[in-house]
Amino acid sequence: MDQILNKVGFYWLSQKANKEINPVGDDINSLLTSIEGGAKWLVNKIKGLKMQKPLPELLKQYNLPIGIFPHDAINYEFNEDTGKLTVFFPTICEVGYKDSSVLGFFTAVTAYLKRGKLADIEGMKTKVMIWVKITCISSDGSKLYVNAGMKKTRNREAY
Repeated sequence: MDQILNKVGFYWLSQKANKEINPVGDDINSLLTSIEGGAKWLVNKIKGLKMQKPLPELLKQYNLPIGIFPHDAINYEFNEDTGKLTVFFPTICEVGYKDSSVLGFFTAVTAYLKRGKLADIEGMKTKVMIWVKITCISSDGSKLYVNAGMKKTRNREAY
């Protein structure tokens, strides 16, 4: 009887400990992620590199909605000379928007940022009936155009 009570007590205690420890682990992971972003900022500052503005400000500067990317984007790299933008996420994620559209993001999304346009996008998809790769997002006034689909190359002589 004592052995059974010991096992039950041990099981109950271990379950209780897991519930207490898991949130601590989540807090530590989020702390490490923010430290990683801060460390990158510090290294760039020491190297004398230009400070990056927050991603929403960059998008606003290029006449794009600030909510295109989810808030959990941990960092981004932007080359002003080439216009290449790479946005990093902690995990693959899906985000729903006010118009019921759903976008999926890989851990890194790359695109070329131009005035009112994200072109040659890699790492972003949308759900129409199936998941489809997004190739371009452009803004014109109050409208946002999302180009999604498959590119198909065919032999010219077939036609």
